[in-house]
Amino acid sequence: MTRLELVRHGQTDWNLAGRVQGSTDIPLNEVGRQQAHEAGRRLAASDWDLVVTSPLSRAHETARIIAREIGADEPLVVDALRERSFGTAEGLTGPELDERRSRGESVEGRERRHAVVDRVRPALEQLASEHPDAAILVVTHGGVIGSLVRAATAYEWPIAGQLIENASSHHFTVRDGALGLVEFAGTRWKPGVVEPDPLGVEA
Repeated sequence: MTRLELVRHGQTDWNLAGRVQGSTDIPLNEVGRQQAHEAGRRLAASDWDLVVTSPLSRAHETARIIAREIGADEPLVVDALRERSFGTAEGLTGPELDERRSRGESVEGRERRHAVVDRVRPALEQLASEHPDAAILVVTHGGVIGSLVRAATAYEWPIAGQLIENASSHHFTVRDGALGLVEFAGTRWKPGVVEPDPLGVEA
């Protein structure tokens, strides 16, 4: 079994403004860098064999900061971990998107969630096959993590309005070649049950 801890990047100015980022390469802001340091110090309580990251700069810088905090080598860049593309919605806020919809304009070029899962899940399972029984930190994006969580829970999670916070971490494993969710932001996953598991003990 390989442990994968998926970590969302730190805050950017577009996060702060509520703008859709997607594949647009927006860097961390100072709050985001501090969040990355705090995540690294939190994650340093466990042992990690490898840090991998999306190529987008907000994830890559988060991964580099975390790697320094935990004493790991430079992160390995995995292109498949890049954020979901949101097409013509990128750069817009929620109210701006609502205004466009009210004029009958649709969002073009948005990547479907199943397509995100179809490119990310095989990459994670390949990492696990190359590093059996390892503990790997995976720095990626909210759209990626959200898509994987939905696929793993048959869309039971995340519940409506539940955010994937900047620098939050989510515990997956690969067993017998298959990716599965263990905890979402510290809450243990059981089908149909949301049950806090403060010890993080895996059954």
